[in-house]
Amino acid sequence: MTSPAVPYARENYARFLDELKALLRIPSISTLPEHDGDCRKTAESLAGELKRIGFDNAKLIETRVHPLVYAEWLHAPGKPTALLYGHYDVQPVDPIDEWISPPFEPTERNGNLYARGTADDKGQVYAQIKALESLLVTTGKLPINIRVLLEGDEEVGGEGIAEYVASKPPELKADFALISDTEMFAPDLPTLCVGLRGMIYTEIEVHGAKTDLHSGMYGGAAPNPFMALAQMLAKLKDEEGHILIPGFYDDIIPPSAEELKAWHSLPFDEEQYRIAEVGSPKLVGEAGYSVIERTWARPTLDVHGMPGGFTGAGAKTVIPAKALAKVSMRLVPGMTPAKAFAQYKKYVEQIAPAGVDVEVRLIHSGEPSLIPVNNKFVQAATRALHAVWGKDTVFIRSGGSVPIVGDFERHLGAPSVMMGFSLPDDSIHAPNEKFCLKNYALGIESLIGFLEEAGK
Repeated sequence: MTSPAVPYARENYARFLDELKALLRIPSISTLPEHDGDCRKTAESLAGELKRIGFDNAKLIETRVHPLVYAEWLHAPGKPTALLYGHYDVQPVDPIDEWISPPFEPTERNGNLYARGTADDKGQVYAQIKALESLLVTTGKLPINIRVLLEGDEEVGGEGIAEYVASKPPELKADFALISDTEMFAPDLPTLCVGLRGMIYTEIEVHGAKTDLHSGMYGGAAPNPFMALAQMLAKLKDEEGHILIPGFYDDIIPPSAEELKAWHSLPFDEEQYRIAEVGSPKLVGEAGYSVIERTWARPTLDVHGMPGGFTGAGAKTVIPAKALAKVSMRLVPGMTPAKAFAQYKKYVEQIAPAGVDVEVRLIHSGEPSLIPVNNKFVQAATRALHAVWGKDTVFIRSGGSVPIVGDFERHLGAPSVMMGFSLPDDSIHAPNEKFCLKNYALGIESLIGFLEEAGK
């Protein structure tokens, strides 16, 4: 029998969409201090919405940066308790000239909603909230107990929520966490993510002379930090994508033969992926591994930026006094951020050229995660997804990192159900981010079904 919450969600879909658009108009960019007020405004809006639909104790919890949003509904005695997680902060919008429509003016186009934060993660957070509203309005209760915890620092490392979770507050006691911050493998293919890569994000700062120097007067004698940095970065990974840090691969737990067989059966075309999603002349990476294996089950090392020196128009013949590179590594099950960073730091210091001093800094990190598919809440999710989408659920890993998953498991003993509804081509973190309108609607219905299944 169809839940009365589903017809309610369908009847109120236009309003649900308008409310999401209002949230998307707030530029809650967590990494830019000038948007601190927008982050707080977004948090206050979400707390107010949770209170409006019937949640108790809706409040902001202050952190060192942006506040957490907390609310609870604990009126289902004998039923499990879920911790619903999401984040309300978004990435910067650069390069702005590549956006077809303004990033903070939600625009419908070709069955999608375009704006920064649509898929990552405001659209998915609102799908959760609208599922809760639909159940509360139509039945006067929820099938299980619910705690909601939303953060505003996910895009800058999530240190505030990590510290809060590590303190094991009684407000977070739960049997499992429900996270909608992942993607479906393909359109109309119900998907549960059961594995995430961890990460370490670092900075390498190289110092040479005590001040910037004229390259004509000092070139050939003074060390150039950018040249030293380039030489060091070139020694971190070879031309075939193999990371050269000693011992880096030692602890990896490879995917099982069963997992590999399932991955190889997924509807995935490497050439289409190269053309439509990557857009490069050729795909690169470790030899002997498929694209799926390289992005889900192998570690990576990437350089994200090298600020410093002179980058303005024209010429300035300067030898900069320092240079900086931002470098991250994605980690896979078996690896730990602490050990990986220690190996990396030691190696970088060993390969530093003469004439420069090197500082290696850890900015933030997260543990890799692997969720057993026989978990009863994962099984409840598969039933709910099948009922809505009419297809068997596929289990995937994600190349991305959601550090809070490891924190929930380690500090709260709460496994996570990662039920996301974004798509691989949603341009998360890039210009023209979008969220499929069909997935917003069916995501709400899937979440309704899951909460009901979890309460049986």
